[in-house]
Amino acid sequence: MVKKAIFLNIDFNSLNFSTNIDKKCAQKVTYSEVFYKKNYFRNMIYKSDCLHFLGHIPCKPHKTQGFHCENCPAYTQIEKKILIIKLGAMGDVIRTTPLITRYKELYPSAKFTWITLFPDILPKNEIHEIYKLSVEAVLYVQNTDWDIAINLDKEKEASGLLKMVNAKEKFGYILKDGASQPVNDLANHKFSTGLFDDVSQANTKNYCTEIFELCGLEYENEPYLLDNHADKGFIWNLDHSKKIIGLNTGCGDRWTTRLWSIDKWVELVKKIQAAGYFPLLLGGAQEHERNLEIQQKSGAEYLGNFPLNKFINLIDQCDLVVTQVTMGMHLTLGLGKKIVLMNNIFNPHEFDLFNKGEIVQPPKPCQCFYLGQCKTGITCMEDIDPQTVFESVERVLGK
Repeated sequence: MVKKAIFLNIDFNSLNFSTNIDKKCAQKVTYSEVFYKKNYFRNMIYKSDCLHFLGHIPCKPHKTQGFHCENCPAYTQIEKKILIIKLGAMGDVIRTTPLITRYKELYPSAKFTWITLFPDILPKNEIHEIYKLSVEAVLYVQNTDWDIAINLDKEKEASGLLKMVNAKEKFGYILKDGASQPVNDLANHKFSTGLFDDVSQANTKNYCTEIFELCGLEYENEPYLLDNHADKGFIWNLDHSKKIIGLNTGCGDRWTTRLWSIDKWVELVKKIQAAGYFPLLLGGAQEHERNLEIQQKSGAEYLGNFPLNKFINLIDQCDLVVTQVTMGMHLTLGLGKKIVLMNNIFNPHEFDLFNKGEIVQPPKPCQCFYLGQCKTGITCMEDIDPQTVFESVERVLGK
């Protein structure tokens, strides 16, 4: 789509200048691409359907090469405008990114816009526009015509946003009668697993398979997209002559039934050290005191807690990570690292480890499916033996 902005004709000879030098300078300004001969503005051509076009600021091809829209060699017509609404949680945002890879294969010149609560976790080199949910973001998406709009959240604000946008095709969940409901039959399976525990427990599809089907696609093991922040200049004083085993010791506030005790972690650390590996404690501010205690009792390396981008880069130093089902699990998988995943309250079929790890579970089935507090008062995570976890570490490292 070629558009023209019509400017007034200006005759420099009719303007008043204090000196001839002023006049010459005005005529010498680098307007060679803007003026017709005889100092008239020419019609400016711009292409708002170009993948590089921004509208409010110069595009990258202009800033780096000086190109103007007319006859621009970098011009790429937008094939599809695709909106993805995935607000949270952070780990779920990460494991939704394989959709980008598939849609790029289908529509190489598609423009992607993502609305989320965690914009910093998404790779800016893969997604054209990333917005945190806000009034400004809502005004933008509501007043734009989309080819495809996808909402993967059942929260009412996300479903309400999908309802407001104008799109040729909509997938996922939409607000109907004051509640989130499937846009169409494609979303029924994923929707039902969130409503009924027995359906969720019987499910054998992993998360990515479900969200691909929800969009009318077939999942083909597309990887997560995650920036490792290697360009940030982070320096770590770690012994890479040994295999570095990251130990992500926390599990957040919501699902405390996933927590493994400090004594279990200490025992695992000692087994890792005895095997000649390098144990590295991982966690955020919430795990700080916990990790200090594990360090004091075991001698494991603990470097502290860091901002998200630095924490991601620290995980990237590891050869393998032992973790519960947490954001750390998704970061580990996003970085393509080997993993030993301890799970109790979730359906293990939900997780795709990309053939890079194993899942270790209690010997008896957990009775607290998707519960934040244990019914018996003692989490079955305590039934997972550190020796079992260590043997899994050995097997996965050997693959």
